[in-house]
Amino acid sequence: MEAPKILVVDDESRMRKLVRDFLEREGYAVLEAGDGMEAMDIFYEEKDIALIILDVMMPKMDGWQVCREIRSYSKVPIIMLTAKGNDMDKILGLEYGADDYITKPFNILEVKARIKAIMRRNTKKNRRESRAGSNVVTSGDLKLDRDSRRVFIGEKEINLTAKEFDLLELLACNPNKVYSREQLLTYVWGNKAMDSGDVR
Repeated sequence: MEAPKILVVDDESRMRKLVRDFLEREGYAVLEAGDGMEAMDIFYEEKDIALIILDVMMPKMDGWQVCREIRSYSKVPIIMLTAKGNDMDKILGLEYGADDYITKPFNILEVKARIKAIMRRNTKKNRRESRAGSNVVTSGDLKLDRDSRRVFIGEKEINLTAKEFDLLELLACNPNKVYSREQLLTYVWGNKAMDSGDVR
């Protein structure tokens, strides 16, 4: 089984080495980035990152920007590293989609405990989604959840109107079937659409 990948993002090389050495002893594969832009490059290249440890204060692109950018594409767990006692950092981190935060200076055992807790929660969540996935339709990067009526392209959620969802659901559930315009109108808008010609 391949070791879970953790991306450690911090502009202090000494801090990265401390965390990396510890995590590698714990059996994780560690990727490093010294600033926010490098972190995004690695994030886009590596598709199977299990967790990100993300410092707030960094050059080029700070932790808030990185967190927001990642959250627009992925639900990968993110632990923010913040200055001790800076409650605003903690609040912003959670608002921007971080899963947890650790204040500097920190005990490396606390890092271990928080990583394990998040990994455990994520595993349980994935199992629940897997059990509920019998009503999920997938096609390539498209995932359509018929129960929650949500649509995703990769990790990015796509907002659809009710009618758009109904139409996509019909087509996704019947990939090899050809429909006429009239059949689609009847399915999505009902018989009155056929009478009025209303396709809005």
